[in-house]
Amino acid sequence: MQKTSPPRESQPSRKSPGAAPQATGKTAQVIEEIRPGQSIELLKELHILTREGRLNQDTRRKLKQVYHLYRFIEPLLEEMAEVAGKERGFTLADHGAGKSYLGFILYDLFFNVAHAGQPVAGHIYGIETRAELVEKSRELAARLGFANMSFLNLLVAEATTSSELPPTVDIVTALHACDTATDDAIAFGLAKQARHMVLVPCCQAEVAGVLKRNKVLAMGKTPLAELWRHPLHTREFGSQITNVLRCLQLEASGYQVTVTELVGWEHSMKNELILASRPAMPSAGKTRAAQQRLQQVIEQLGLGDLTARFAVTADAV
Repeated sequence: MQKTSPPRESQPSRKSPGAAPQATGKTAQVIEEIRPGQSIELLKELHILTREGRLNQDTRRKLKQVYHLYRFIEPLLEEMAEVAGKERGFTLADHGAGKSYLGFILYDLFFNVAHAGQPVAGHIYGIETRAELVEKSRELAARLGFANMSFLNLLVAEATTSSELPPTVDIVTALHACDTATDDAIAFGLAKQARHMVLVPCCQAEVAGVLKRNKVLAMGKTPLAELWRHPLHTREFGSQITNVLRCLQLEASGYQVTVTELVGWEHSMKNELILASRPAMPSAGKTRAAQQRLQQVIEQLGLGDLTARFAVTADAV
């Protein structure tokens, strides 16, 4: 990809605080795990590394998940950086950011590792409803010199219309956004005309609640209600159908959707990765077919209460 130079004020800091631990004794394993140029201070702040610069088994699994997710996101960042050009640069919004774990790691790996010393424009936004987490993320970004990061204390409805965010966003991410927070991220992405969405859902219970509430009526209408007659099945089937509906919603809005595993199940049970990309010219036929299937599934399962939740954008093909 041909590199272009952004205006001076939009260039991210190349500062990468900290140094990799020395390859001696037990810390030699740390060097094998950490990529050259990564901020050691950041990894300590995120509790991936101990204060002594070591990894334990749990944090090693966590680091593996982040690296694997970055493999999916990096090509999207490269693509959007090239498309956006030096004047604007790409924009990425991490929804339900929490401590902005994902946003910080993406920034460090993309700007400070993959593009160390190279001019590349881009901005990462962390959107979170808890003010104390937003403030801590702002302080950490300032301390690390991560200049092209912003952290916003906003609800999803506020984020969609806030002047603190650009009218459109290139990439939307949501890592382990619990229950309806993933749906909020999708709604935000649709409203912001995101080219790509990268979603790892977590702990979805809303659909299961509707299935349980309407179970008696469903049992009289279709034998398929046996799929969620027992409480355990209600929970598991509800979680599964939630992601099915999310994928149909995205396809019905013109996106091409891929569903895969984030990492092996031995590392995390919250492991489903939804990748959605909207081509410049979505297929009108495929979009209409997805709209029909979405409505049919909602009706067949008695989920009419959630029609608004899985609504299709008004400008969908």
